[in-house]
Amino acid sequence: MSNSPQKGKVYLIPTTLGETSPLEVLPLSVKKIIEQIDFYIVENEKSARGFIKSICPGKSQPKLIISLLNKFTDPLEIPDFLDPCLEGNDVGIISEAGCPGIADPGAEIVKLAHLKQIKVIPLVGPSSMLLAMMASGMNGQSFAFNGYLPIDKQQRKKEIKRLEKRSQVENQSQLFIETPYRNDAFLSDLIGALHPKTNVCVACDITLPTEMIQTKTVEEWKKIKVDLHKRPTLFIFHKEF
Repeated sequence: MSNSPQKGKVYLIPTTLGETSPLEVLPLSVKKIIEQIDFYIVENEKSARGFIKSICPGKSQPKLIISLLNKFTDPLEIPDFLDPCLEGNDVGIISEAGCPGIADPGAEIVKLAHLKQIKVIPLVGPSSMLLAMMASGMNGQSFAFNGYLPIDKQQRKKEIKRLEKRSQVENQSQLFIETPYRNDAFLSDLIGALHPKTNVCVACDITLPTEMIQTKTVEEWKKIKVDLHKRPTLFIFHKEF
């Protein structure tokens, strides 16, 4: 009979999408799980500790054991991040905003957990992509998240045109994000490259008091001035004709 401990689980812990009270947008089950876990894999230690403190003020911060997973992480270190699970401890993954594993490096750990036969448990929380799609009025049956478009102006325009054609041919909504300080330029690029009748949704500050979600044609957006500078924003377009 084996004396090895039962494996711990990997919990995918959602966070808020901005400066808002966690329990306004997260279920109580997230708080209960954080109360139980001392091992975490996070993108940024300072913000992760701040989030944990905001949702569980009484939790001991010195007891937390945190591993960093971001663009500076040595890939050779990653397999060791799940050692606590092999020793019987649960591990929580926290991304910078929203849901781990979605446009987030946490997916690497989830893949590794499956390879090691460690149970993965996603917790309910806000996903900016899904919330934007829900409120856009576009095709929720078929959509694609494209992440960031090329920075080069000509390449970006070419890619926008390609995806607009795909949107029309496949009846598929196309989602994008941009670095927040480039949001205004990105919207300008979209309305400059897309057909005047193509619908564009701008979903900004989702779940925050300053939330703005509007869907209009390119023709209509050209007549409107919005300030998206440094505000978390999702862009969606769909050509239906």
